[in-house]
Amino acid sequence: MLTKFVSFLRKEEGVTATEYALIITVVALIMLIGAKVLGSDLSTLFSNVGADV
Repeated sequence: MLTKFVSFLRKEEGVTATEYALIITVVALIMLIGAKVLGSDLSTLFSNVGADV
């Protein structure tokens, strides 16, 4: 039983896919947070530029 468990822990199949999925998730979260934070600021900036023009 112990040898099967150790063998399972040493397998590296699918690890790359999991790592890529985590990286994609983190990048997507950063993009969503950035869009949320900068969204209102950019809207205000464009409104001010439009009013000045």
